Amino acid sequence: MGEQVKQLLSSHQNLTHSESIKVVSHVQREDDDWIVNTLMLDNIDVPFKYKRKKHYRSLQGQRVNITYYPSTETVAGFEMEIMNIVRIKIA
Repeated sequence: MGEQVKQLLSSHQNLTHSESIKVVSHVQREDDDWIVNTLMLDNIDVPFKYKRKKHYRSLQGQRVNITYYPSTETVAGFEMEIMNIVRIKIA
């Protein structure tokens, strides 16, 4: 785990870091000026999301290291648990 990740984790209690997790699905969609990226990870039923200004190559099938925190999002009137990614890097 890098120094930047250790610093993030020590200053933000809700953050979690996972390494070398396989991306099963990667979807990118436009939302105003942002590209919303949604990842589904191997053996995890909760979507992981992050935003970028530009499209990025697909991460499907890749292994990634991620730092994230839990959140909720309302979809069609239902509250759904999601994970917001604050840092992602190919493993």
